[in-house]
Amino acid sequence: MQSPPDWPPAPGALQPSPFPHPALHALHGLARALLFPAYWALDQLLGYWAPAARAGGLGWLRSAAGAGAALLLLLLAGLPLALPGLLLWLPLQPWRRPFCYQPPPQGWTPPAPWRPPAEPARCFGFLSANLCLLPHGLARFNNLPHSQRRAEAAGAVLLAGLRRPRYGATGCSAAQRGAVVAAVPAGLDFVCLQEVFDLRAARRLVRLLAPGLGPVLYDAGALGLQPGPHLKLLGSGLLLASRYPLLRAAFRAFPNGRREDALASKGLLSAQAQLGFLDGRRVVGFLHCTHLHAPSEDGHLRCEQLALLLDWAEQFEAESHQGAEAVAFSVLLGDLNFDNCSLNDAREQEHPLFSRFRDPCRLGTRQEEPWALGTLLRSSRLHHSVACSPEMLRRALEQKEGRLEYLEGPPGGSGPAEAWRGRRLDYITYRGVPGGPLSPEVEQVAFSTALAGLSDHLAVGLRLRVSAPS
Repeated sequence: MQSPPDWPPAPGALQPSPFPHPALHALHGLARALLFPAYWALDQLLGYWAPAARAGGLGWLRSAAGAGAALLLLLLAGLPLALPGLLLWLPLQPWRRPFCYQPPPQGWTPPAPWRPPAEPARCFGFLSANLCLLPHGLARFNNLPHSQRRAEAAGAVLLAGLRRPRYGATGCSAAQRGAVVAAVPAGLDFVCLQEVFDLRAARRLVRLLAPGLGPVLYDAGALGLQPGPHLKLLGSGLLLASRYPLLRAAFRAFPNGRREDALASKGLLSAQAQLGFLDGRRVVGFLHCTHLHAPSEDGHLRCEQLALLLDWAEQFEAESHQGAEAVAFSVLLGDLNFDNCSLNDAREQEHPLFSRFRDPCRLGTRQEEPWALGTLLRSSRLHHSVACSPEMLRRALEQKEGRLEYLEGPPGGSGPAEAWRGRRLDYITYRGVPGGPLSPEVEQVAFSTALAGLSDHLAVGLRLRVSAPS
């Protein structure tokens, strides 16, 4: 009699430390400690020059004069430590794996393995959210200060959503294409976050999410001196958490960042998760998380990145997929930094991405589903009472006047159209394997205001129902 397969499976090549030897990890920690005083002082100084901070008029001038002088002295005092810290940090980067892996805690219990055809269908929930967790000074330029506090609050919101009841034993419910909700969608299995650039904020999120979800990939990026040459001081900002065991992961960095993206190592974070068993074979799913180039005028760079990530996704799936495995889904999600309505984004809207992956909110080029909603909020309205309340913001976005008030208008300075529904920058796209034994279908798309007051983006949720032929 054949013994039942292990569940959860071993994580394979995934290692908790981003370095192959503990001594390298310790040296890396020392380098960051030496860099931190100067980094912190510079970060605080930048915060005083953000437009939101300067709006205080004379009060801002008096505050900036006193605090700025103290921070400048701290910055100068920290430079003698920062220089050897940088000289130690740079040569360590080629030894560093391009992401950190947080294994699930002791006693972690993943969902029961899916075993079709005994269980003919199972639903899987995905969430994508841009949290704007930049270093404090840079985040203030987006009118979103206090990155550490926001990280704690966002983690609590996500954790509360994970604890909400699921729809039945398999997380499935009646089909519902689009909805604006004030809570995190129930039944989440995979969470992809963008702009978690601040490492302290990332660690706070990991500490909160790992016990409620399971394995977490974070601090992804190829840092230090990169071909070009380019100096990358910030990672990709990508964080991926999963309720199912992760078998394999990889990160590839885009080579073409410019302007404000030049110092960030944006790219594609890919992972393979095991979902269950089918006739003795593993059932797996693939996730590809990304955040494309931000400056609106650089559409050609985004197109280059889209072409790269499609190739990388294919390579990762080919390297990970063994012939005996059954693939339930491949999901590509994240902040693509273009929408499907603005004329300025015409090049990206016609990219082959949309023939390889299905976008459930899209009918065609510059044609959206009538229920689709923009995900970028107006930065000048982020601290209004309505924009800080999940329920009040949800009600506002269900009305034309509220959408015009709180959703960002089209790029280029032209006013929004009368029926404007915002810029949808955040995507969750999917595909199955043609002719394969498993077939994914959309059960629900949700636009969530649960992070109101904590981010300048709405979160997007997708629930896929994957079924096996009877």
